[in-house]
Amino acid sequence: MTKPILLLLGMLLVNATANAQWQVQTSGTTARFRGVSAVSDQIAWASGANGTYARTIDGGKTWQAATLPGAEKLDFRDVEAFDANTAYLLSIGPGDASRIYKTTDGGKSWALQFTNTNPKAFFDAIAFWDVNNGLAVSDPVDGRFVVIRTSDGGKTWTPISPQNMPPALEGEGAFAASGTCLIAQGKTNAWFATGGAKVARVFRSMDNGQTWFVASTPIKTGNAASGIFSIAFKDARLGIVVGGDYQKEKEASDQIAITQDGGRNWTLVKKSGLTAFRSAVTWIGNSELLAVGPSGSDLSTDDGASWNANDAAGFHAFSFARKGNTGWAVGEKGRIGKFKR
Repeated sequence: MTKPILLLLGMLLVNATANAQWQVQTSGTTARFRGVSAVSDQIAWASGANGTYARTIDGGKTWQAATLPGAEKLDFRDVEAFDANTAYLLSIGPGDASRIYKTTDGGKSWALQFTNTNPKAFFDAIAFWDVNNGLAVSDPVDGRFVVIRTSDGGKTWTPISPQNMPPALEGEGAFAASGTCLIAQGKTNAWFATGGAKVARVFRSMDNGQTWFVASTPIKTGNAASGIFSIAFKDARLGIVVGGDYQKEKEASDQIAITQDGGRNWTLVKKSGLTAFRSAVTWIGNSELLAVGPSGSDLSTDDGASWNANDAAGFHAFSFARKGNTGWAVGEKGRIGKFKR
């Protein structure tokens, strides 16, 4: 194929992505959604307040929403799904409000796998390398973040040694805003991002969450409402963080940074074009990313170096299918939007 034709195809792909809009779908609930997990072009799960979860197996033409029995007071801020039958739900909150459930029959039944017994702990997110191996992170207890791990599909969850976690800063915590402050990548890598302190930081592990290291970022913070809200990695080295101040959701300032060495060093993207506070970001193609927030969404076609406004529709969380060309975003009052590349 000649070079001019390749260039033309590339331009067409960029334009198609930049012009993509949300297809709003009917979720069947008015509960606030904060978690979403896209499995394929046909399968996705969502989670939210009042013990609510939802699933589609037909690309979003129909969603089946339900309340997990006995969990009506829980807020499911994260969901990790693997197929039409298998999914994990994480609820957030102090003490026993933080729980992990699992279904293997499409939501017909749920097994309670973990209930937090430490009144000081507050779990924020859950992530998996595969259906059996995963981890969850809690805000600091006695000066250190808490990480629990599973290697048997959630049958057991084991906390790592506090000595394997660097000390937390005063006021530091993770944001349970979109289920994307924690990410697992490859077979052994994991990162989680923080805010609320004088410095926003990224913690990293290369051994399935057993030991952790930490790096400072230039993301603007300084109060309990600001810092990093979402982290994504394209591979083991190239990663991105976004955030801001959720009390100033239309403000855009020092809220995106990139790493090219696996999270050891982070560089602020100045004059990025990102238009406002963003609570979730992920890659949707080889060099394309999408970031969402309560006031709209933005697209990048150069691995996050520059951004353009995509749409004014507000969402809290976004997930793009591991296999396919489809993503879903979720938000207030059961709002679900489908994004197609």
